[in-house]
Amino acid sequence: MFKHLLRLPLYGLAVIALVCVLVIFFGIGDTPAVALGWRLNAADIIRAKQILHEGSKTRPEEIGTIELSRQDLNLAANYLLNRYSKSAVEISLKKNQLKFTATATLPENRIGKYLNITLALGNVAGNPLPRLTKFKAGKLLLPSYAAAAVLDYFIRHSVLNNYFLLATKPIKAVTIEPDKITITYFSDLDIFVKARNLLAGSNEAILSVYRQQIVETVSQHDPNWRLSLAELLKPVFALAYQRSTTANAIEENRMAIIAVNDYVNKDAKKILTLPATQSRAQYYSVFLYKRGDLAQHFIGSAAIAASVSGQVSTAMGEEKELRDAERGSGFSFIDLAADKAGTHFGEIATSSAEQARKLQKNMMAIKNYSDFMPDPTDLPEHMNEVEFKDRFGSTSSLPYQQLLQQIDDRIAITPIYQQE
Repeated sequence: MFKHLLRLPLYGLAVIALVCVLVIFFGIGDTPAVALGWRLNAADIIRAKQILHEGSKTRPEEIGTIELSRQDLNLAANYLLNRYSKSAVEISLKKNQLKFTATATLPENRIGKYLNITLALGNVAGNPLPRLTKFKAGKLLLPSYAAAAVLDYFIRHSVLNNYFLLATKPIKAVTIEPDKITITYFSDLDIFVKARNLLAGSNEAILSVYRQQIVETVSQHDPNWRLSLAELLKPVFALAYQRSTTANAIEENRMAIIAVNDYVNKDAKKILTLPATQSRAQYYSVFLYKRGDLAQHFIGSAAIAASVSGQVSTAMGEEKELRDAERGSGFSFIDLAADKAGTHFGEIATSSAEQARKLQKNMMAIKNYSDFMPDPTDLPEHMNEVEFKDRFGSTSSLPYQQLLQQIDDRIAITPIYQQE
């Protein structure tokens, strides 16, 4: 009996190998199942990106819903597929079933030019989450359970695994109707942060350019003075201005902010030992108003706002201060002001191509950090939970909201947002 149990994993691998052979033999051919060559215009690309960022509009730790039409699904799917290869997908809907027919162009080989796959997902037996109900490779129809096992194996043992987990873990229910699907999800903070890190890594070539600029800036810094956050941001935004057009300014700003955040908050050693430099640079802590924590708060919030959502960044900053009031260094409106300023900075940097270019130009002209971060040092801080409740009650109280508005007003009149 024990020997038979030991053989089960081997049988499973044999089944997977057999299914892979069948998919290759029947799924690859010289005729595409879906017509290729669908070109997305500028409006299509903008809409596709909006669809893919729909989930970031919900505050973290809340339930949200997204409704997507058949047209939305096809637009987003074809935008994603064609970022990596010449491919096409056709998605159709009917009650409780979503059907994909996809064609991917393969590298030069002797078997065939295209891989054709058709699969269907459906809500079965009242299950709120759909499961695989049909899988075809070319003309070969495979049992859904076998296809599901193979797909799961390959996803979990490939670079797709992280993307798959981030895309599916928050989803709680999917309702499929003939004209739309409705996705219900829970916006977990941890998922948002992991998504930011994962998406940043997908633009490593652009990031390396800004990391190199940081190395050059740090190598020229006078060690007798504190390294200001302005000293890092000014040259990277000058570089972003040189590299940008209206077509790529948002992405350049996003990568510039992430590169600076990596230096300030996360992975300075990686930046300071870039292969391109073949040399080590001295690391310096980065400051705003003589405080390193303010620089960390500002650029960390800017990176989250630029990569994920301003709402997420704001909520994370507020939640951290409440935790500090309970068992940490105390609630700090000074830290919260840096979070809010960084969030606004990240949002403006990536809100539109015009705003992105304007901010690049204005950052090139800054004299010091007060041009983008108002002085917060007169604000209350180090309040434990009892002190915070005595003075402000809660985050929904009028005194609390009035102080937040005062901070917002200070941010709004900083020079970089006033210049034309």
